[in-house]
Amino acid sequence: MAPSGYSTIAAHASSSNPSLWLYSVFGGIFMCKIVYELTGIISPLIFKGFVKLENAQKLEWKNRGFSTLHAIFVAIGAVYLLVISDLFDEHVREEWIINRTSALSDAILGISIGYFLTDLVMIIWTYPTLGGSEYFLHHGLSLLAIGQSLLSGLVQFYLFIVLFREITTPLVNLRWYLDVAGKKNSTIYMLNGVALFAGWLAARVLLFVFFFSHMYAHKYQVDCSMTLHIYPMGFYSTVVIPSVLALMNLFWFWKIAKGMVKALTKVKEHDHST
Repeated sequence: MAPSGYSTIAAHASSSNPSLWLYSVFGGIFMCKIVYELTGIISPLIFKGFVKLENAQKLEWKNRGFSTLHAIFVAIGAVYLLVISDLFDEHVREEWIINRTSALSDAILGISIGYFLTDLVMIIWTYPTLGGSEYFLHHGLSLLAIGQSLLSGLVQFYLFIVLFREITTPLVNLRWYLDVAGKKNSTIYMLNGVALFAGWLAARVLLFVFFFSHMYAHKYQVDCSMTLHIYPMGFYSTVVIPSVLALMNLFWFWKIAKGMVKALTKVKEHDHST
């Protein structure tokens, strides 16, 4: 069994690679910058109306470009680490699941920090063009959770479950693109809404049920009141931050469901009238 107490944190810290974290964070920032510029170059070739957009819309259009890439990247990384690799397979290793890390998982988290930092700076710099206070809360909590997990080497399993929720981001961004492009009444817009509803339900609602169920089943590893295996701040952030994100997800899910019902009602009324 893995050592308990704060010695575990020290052991993880001594075996970690801070230079990898630094390179990964800067890599994430560099990725955002490159994709932001490329989106501005490629978009006019795909959508002729791009040049006619307002400056604020062009800014958000390019911002959503690197947002989409980050979402796809971390979702693929989460699937690989959680499902394909044996890093978090409890039948393969005896080490407690909250202690498991790898160079790949550290690199992915570092890149994700780079993305959230870049996006948060853009949100602050252009406020309120790219979003309001809810984005400050979302990005701030994400940075706190990822930063703590990366520095301590703990609870990366749970963090990647939460990060997988980003799989719905490309659908959100596509919906915005279609709206700006004047395709709000198109079939693809309606199909996107249905896909967003289903994806949000699976990745941002039901997956959180699994998250908390798994954590409860492994409370002997996570609960700092039962063991010194995880430091108090790590425990509270592991419980509180996903809880806040889950509540935000439920609120947004309610809005998505409400919008989908409204859209389907319009389609039904249109069919009856014709």
